Amino acid sequence: MSPSESEAAFLARYDPADYARPAVAVDLVLMGLSAGCPALLLLRRDRHPHAGRHALPGGFVGIDEALEDAAARVLREKAGGVPAHLEQLYTFGAVERDPRMRIVTVAYLALLAEAAFAEALERAPTLSLGTVALPRRGVADEAEAAAPVTVLSPTGEALKLAFDHAEIVALAMRRLRGKLDYSEVGFRLLPELFTLRQLQDVHEAILGTPLNKPAFRRRMLDRGWLEPTGRFETGTSYRPAELYRFRPTSPSQGD
Repeated sequence: MSPSESEAAFLARYDPADYARPAVAVDLVLMGLSAGCPALLLLRRDRHPHAGRHALPGGFVGIDEALEDAAARVLREKAGGVPAHLEQLYTFGAVERDPRMRIVTVAYLALLAEAAFAEALERAPTLSLGTVALPRRGVADEAEAAAPVTVLSPTGEALKLAFDHAEIVALAMRRLRGKLDYSEVGFRLLPELFTLRQLQDVHEAILGTPLNKPAFRRRMLDRGWLEPTGRFETGTSYRPAELYRFRPTSPSQGD
């Protein structure tokens, strides 16, 4: 580059073809709860590579498309546009992760409340349910953190996931477990109004272990996250529980 050359002149002669450009994709970990367990919404691939395997909903990023816009588009096109909490999870760029060509994918965690999860299955008949079977959290946390997860079909069979999607799901679960106690992610799996029992159910499902009821409720209430509504659940055969809503404690809540 000449010291006197302007940026405009440099850009005018710059040729992007001088460098190989890998394709960029986004994949969504569409997660909710089903029968008290973490669950995913998956697509069964009907073409090679990995035909017949299940995969996370995803797609290529357009040349003029921001990553967040691509993730929102995939959510709209493949899950019926149901409301979801989207946050970037991690970038997966192993050279041979896709046998077709060099593809770098940016994974997004998409958390759905129970109603949105059911609505997505209804709106998008190509989606199927996969339940995440987790090892129980225990003293061997380091080993547990590195352990893969198993995704089960509705009939209990272990599903083979395409590409490196099992690795993506495992990281998503580790991220959820790691953020559950200090961020709002657990509330993203709940309706706007919820009971303390529902909140504990979410924590137990993600952690894979039962929690002490009085201690859990005291911890949640002491943190100032819960705003009582003065309303109670309806349609129960037992004493109705009070409904709460999530109250962020600071602008940075959830980071």
